Amino acid sequence: MHDHHLLGSCGAFLRSVASHWHDGGRLHNDAARAHELWQTSMLSALLEGVYEGEVTYEELARHGDFGLGTFNDLDGEMIAVDGRFFQLRSDGTAHRVDPAQKTPFAVMTFFRPEVERRIERTLPRTALFALLDELAPSHNLFYAIRVEGCFSSVLTRTVRRQEKPYRPLTEVTAEQATFQFNSVSGTIAGFRSPDYMQGISAAGYHLHFITSDRSGGGHVLDLEIEDATLTLDHTSGLHVEVPETAAFLAAGLNKPGHAEAIKKAEG
Repeated sequence: MHDHHLLGSCGAFLRSVASHWHDGGRLHNDAARAHELWQTSMLSALLEGVYEGEVTYEELARHGDFGLGTFNDLDGEMIAVDGRFFQLRSDGTAHRVDPAQKTPFAVMTFFRPEVERRIERTLPRTALFALLDELAPSHNLFYAIRVEGCFSSVLTRTVRRQEKPYRPLTEVTAEQATFQFNSVSGTIAGFRSPDYMQGISAAGYHLHFITSDRSGGGHVLDLEIEDATLTLDHTSGLHVEVPETAAFLAAGLNKPGHAEAIKKAEG
């Protein structure tokens, strides 16, 4: 496990965040689109090693300004914040995405914050999830989640780029690279999906992290908030487009044990 110490100015960062939300923060005016998730492929396809898709990031950007996913060959994690896409690689670094890159799985929405809560105390992951469950009591809807501010620590993982013949996701994540970010400012973005979505997406919480200087991040395994702003956007619509590649058409997408395999792979 790698250890990253990023000692940015949390006070200055939080003032910038407050200014951002004071000025609005909404980037899209279409209420219908703002309350729909757009997804390409299914998480159960990743379990079966379907790591190639035909959707480019140029196309993905038309379906949202906020989201997460991955890249062809499972080459790291993706986070989208304020319409900017970043590739979080297995060495812990973050890089701007080329619009021509493609994804085998991604979830996007136009983020419009409906609930805002300041967190001015130490808050571990379990307490954050309890707070989110209080603010978003129905587990039958989708919620886009953004946490921006200072973190005592964030533990992330990022999968390494794969080569054919592709191995199942559970084998790949067993060899994942992990990174510990300490005293860091940044953004956590992701979703809480209903339990009935397991297999189509990841039931429960699925969160990615990127540092405020956009230099590093990954899939969130654990965290502790120091001082941050939490915003939520509920979503009642879901649009899923499945690929027509040979690998997807031949994949077993409803195998016994998929639910437990997803929990293991997602951490």
